Amino acid sequence: MKRRTFIQAALAASVLAGLSRTGFAGNERKSAMIDKIERSEQQWADILTPEQFEVLRNEGTERAFSSPLNKEYGKGTYTCAGCDLPLFDSESKFDSGTGWPSFFQPIEGNVETKRDFKLILPRTEYHCARCGGHQGHVFNDGPQPTGQRWCNNGVALKFIPA
Repeated sequence: MKRRTFIQAALAASVLAGLSRTGFAGNERKSAMIDKIERSEQQWADILTPEQFEVLRNEGTERAFSSPLNKEYGKGTYTCAGCDLPLFDSESKFDSGTGWPSFFQPIEGNVETKRDFKLILPRTEYHCARCGGHQGHVFNDGPQPTGQRWCNNGVALKFIPA
């Protein structure tokens, strides 16, 4: 086995082990009973900016350090830019240094997760539970009390001050 292949296999195994310890290794986590919003692609394009549409509907990623919400630390609530469902309380926000707004936990029941293999290694992707808008990915390198980093695209959020 070549060294590069061994390193890739070891990295993949450690990622999978970490996912199984945190409960993200299974299938999609279901949210509480939330009335879903269903719109056509044209309806979404009519109400979202092109940047919001790319992230929320096409599962894109905005450029790091491009969102003013990355440095927003006022008290309030972060809601989905597509449907205004509250996703994060400002008390769970922290500066991860990654260039995207980061939180250590979402509002219970307002996000759904699924496995993402777009970068070959599995990641946990999360979406708004109401409109299905892509928000970001969950990583296991956040602060206590959860140890998680819910890394969010700022363009996919709105900040509502308290």
